Amino acid sequence: MDPFFLADGSGGQRLCLYHRPPSGAASGIVVYVHPFAEEMNKSRHMAAQQARALAAAGHAVLQVDLLGCGDSSGDFGDASWAAWVADVVRVAAWLRERHADAPLWLWGLRAGCLIAAEAARQIDAPCHFLFWQPLNSGKAGLQQFLRLKAAADLLDAGAKGVVAGLRAQLAEGRPVDVAGYALAPDLASGFERAVLQPPKPGPGRVEWFELGAAAQPELSPAAALGAAAWRKAGYDVRQAALQGPAFWQTQEIEQAPALIAATSAALPEAVAA
Repeated sequence: MDPFFLADGSGGQRLCLYHRPPSGAASGIVVYVHPFAEEMNKSRHMAAQQARALAAAGHAVLQVDLLGCGDSSGDFGDASWAAWVADVVRVAAWLRERHADAPLWLWGLRAGCLIAAEAARQIDAPCHFLFWQPLNSGKAGLQQFLRLKAAADLLDAGAKGVVAGLRAQLAEGRPVDVAGYALAPDLASGFERAVLQPPKPGPGRVEWFELGAAAQPELSPAAALGAAAWRKAGYDVRQAALQGPAFWQTQEIEQAPALIAATSAALPEAVAA
């Protein structure tokens, strides 16, 4: 793994972790797009495991801390949805310069799937997608995040009122503080408008994984609806429900080995097709 900082063109920089394939030549290039706020930190261990596994299988993988996240420039309150999308476009271009003939995969977790789909609209190349527990709608994700404020203040009984107040504050152009994160209006509005829609007509591949606690987990109804839209646009969509914890939100750091194994098995097959 090679860590480095990538300039953003306006004086800032993004921390990147580049996982090289053993032979130097890549059978595929993969950009990891992390989830929102604290979910990013909870997921670091799983993302690192998967990145190493994909690199060992011959892919060039790049993890990036988006603007205001992790060790990249700025604070979370400086971030906007458009800036995050631009970060993904920038790091994808960096990888494509080094592996021009390899197919491009955008790998998102939760809200990262929304960012990946939007970034693909700005990338002048075919894109394949790896979705881990994707959000079909940013509106639902933002609502869930804002409700953390009510829970933190022990105001569950008045959660609707707390969330409504936060939304009013954002609508007035003022940031809000939720669970230690300063959420700017531009980021909130972009997140709320985001939907998991095909960025362009296929052909392309989509590997879509969800986790569940049951011995035989099932895909969510939202996954079935979402996949239908992607198939209609010409994408070859493969979905699987796997047993494992919701590691992006658990109190302790959790692992989902079934997800690592299924992803590692799926991508080489998809790239070779």
